[in-house]
Amino acid sequence: MFRRIARFFAAFVMIASGVVVGMGATAGAAHADECYTWSRTLSQGASGNDVTQLQIRVAGWVTSGERLSYDGQFGARTTAAVRKFQSAYGLTADGIAGPATFSKLYALQDADCTPVHFSYAELNRCNSDWSGGAVSAATAKANALKTMWKLEAMRHALGDVPLTISSGFRSYACNSAVGGASGSRHLYGDAADLTGSPSFCRLAQEARTHGFSEILGPGYPDHNDHTHVALDPSPYWSAPNCGI
Repeated sequence: MFRRIARFFAAFVMIASGVVVGMGATAGAAHADECYTWSRTLSQGASGNDVTQLQIRVAGWVTSGERLSYDGQFGARTTAAVRKFQSAYGLTADGIAGPATFSKLYALQDADCTPVHFSYAELNRCNSDWSGGAVSAATAKANALKTMWKLEAMRHALGDVPLTISSGFRSYACNSAVGGASGSRHLYGDAADLTGSPSFCRLAQEARTHGFSEILGPGYPDHNDHTHVALDPSPYWSAPNCGI
């Protein structure tokens, strides 16, 4: 709780400083975040790892069926995603990532870079080291982080209602034990099964506008008791009972 209060105060000071001295070419230099600190304002045409870090956090703010690339190139799609993020959180929606945008991102992430409402533990109930899946442990964990940021966007768009994750990353052994499909995206770390409320159909419908390319829900075999979301290179949506 103390860390959250301290972070909020630092973010407030940062925003206030931007108002006084203007939002110039640098952003975040006076505020070291525990996870990641941006050191410059980013806008269309910028490139680099700092853009990739931004893309990871705004990839859930896209249009229906769209997927944002994590390519480190600040193009038109990244600009649009930043605008949607800014609008969703009451910021000036100019598509430019400056002090106010970064301050909001700092407030939304924990020290391990996960969004504040999700954790690695929620995305991995299989084994602690993320090994044994279809990709390396490091890749599976990185994919889970990207999934969590999309879920954070989806959660906020739904009115900040808690989302319950019943299954995330699985090793081949874990996947076999629960009867998962042989090519399940759970093996890659980028899938999450959602239960609880809102309704499964509402979850499936909302997922379409938050960067998920694989959505399976009510009416699809073995998915009447949850909604499955993932990032699949071959997009596929099927929740017949929900009109999807």
